[in-house]
Amino acid sequence: MELKANVIGAGLAGAEAAWQLAERGVSVTLYEMKPHKRSPAHKADTFAELVCSNSLRSDDYVNNAVGLLHQEMRLAKSLVMESADVNRVPAGGALAVDRNGFSEYITAKLRNHPNITIVQKEITELPAAEEGLSIIATGPLTSESLAADISAVIGGEKLSFYDAIAPVVYKESIDFTKAWYQSRYDKGDKFDYINCPLNKEQYEAFVDALLSGEKAEFHDFEKPEYFDGCLPVEVMAERGRDTLMYGPMKPVGLTNPHSEEKPYAVVQLRQDNKEDTLRNLVGFQTKLKHPEQVRIFKMIPGLENAVFARLGGIHKNTFIKSPILLDNCLRLKKRPHIMFAGQITGCEGYVESASIGWLAGYFAACCLKGAEPVLPPRECAFGCQLAHLTDDTDIERYQPMNINFGLFPELPKVMTAKGKLRYLKGTEKKAALTARALKAAKEWLDGIC
Repeated sequence: MELKANVIGAGLAGAEAAWQLAERGVSVTLYEMKPHKRSPAHKADTFAELVCSNSLRSDDYVNNAVGLLHQEMRLAKSLVMESADVNRVPAGGALAVDRNGFSEYITAKLRNHPNITIVQKEITELPAAEEGLSIIATGPLTSESLAADISAVIGGEKLSFYDAIAPVVYKESIDFTKAWYQSRYDKGDKFDYINCPLNKEQYEAFVDALLSGEKAEFHDFEKPEYFDGCLPVEVMAERGRDTLMYGPMKPVGLTNPHSEEKPYAVVQLRQDNKEDTLRNLVGFQTKLKHPEQVRIFKMIPGLENAVFARLGGIHKNTFIKSPILLDNCLRLKKRPHIMFAGQITGCEGYVESASIGWLAGYFAACCLKGAEPVLPPRECAFGCQLAHLTDDTDIERYQPMNINFGLFPELPKVMTAKGKLRYLKGTEKKAALTARALKAAKEWLDGIC
């Protein structure tokens, strides 16, 4: 019996999913609405279109998590990485590509594959079960008609149209000679929040920096209507110099163990992942440009040497609440013949999107063949990505996330020369995480490919 599947959307995730299915003997119908209709961000008629030549970011797999994901995808025979390597242009340690060549290469590969049929039309509703297994990979700018149907199926509260993201820092980079653990009025667990205190002079300087900081401009198609629970921190500052003191930076219910002086304002950092290696700045969603965020947020006592795993932002981005909607093979729990891949799941970034497309293609092929998919190990980048999308321990604060080393399980302690146990840090830690990840990824891939 012929095995068949549909892939809707020919961006990086859809292209990768279609390729992996086709390479595993599945007949794929790949639907793409271009050139008949385009999202506001896309111009060319080719598939897997990139907005910028350096969209794939760092290729340093020892010191950068996205570089590690590149390496794992190369091991996995990713079409996206094959095209990136063929169309690479000089850019130091970054994986920059000739954008046109990159997209044209993928388009030609897909069009010439004997197991892939291209249909260029807009899909406006989720396919029915009788149409077979379908992967939805329509990206962060999913068309209004399809988004409306997805919303009707899953429930409107489980579909987001805008990111409102606060910056995230690595917990180990926080200075605990200034910061401390405590929940307001000691409610809940004391370790729920880390607190960074500001005196009046520091607060005034911080507000001045927010007001004068350079902001990113919205594209015409992504201008949001703010609501009070999701105001950018700089917009709150614009509403009055004391606004933040009565909002996310209120100092009440807290006692600074490092000083007898009562804090004038406090920035709180909340746990952002299960391993508690990442902490997000509560209420600090922002449209400040990324270099400005780093400069200004390092003015906060305790964050002077903070290392950011993710910077804040607010932009149009259609994504579902994957952790409560999808199973661990990316199938919609309510309709298992529907799978999701790419940025619509809540991953962030082109490379991450392609990796989830790879997983969706592999999972779908297994399902069609009646085989049990082997999940990627949690220690590798593929596994970290999947865990972020399917772990529902903190669904209310679920937000898109780039791959970063904070998503990886903690390494065991090592013995020092003096016979004491300690955690690895800095470049030593990254090298160990990378070595463990690549070993785990290779063993997993060798067992499934």
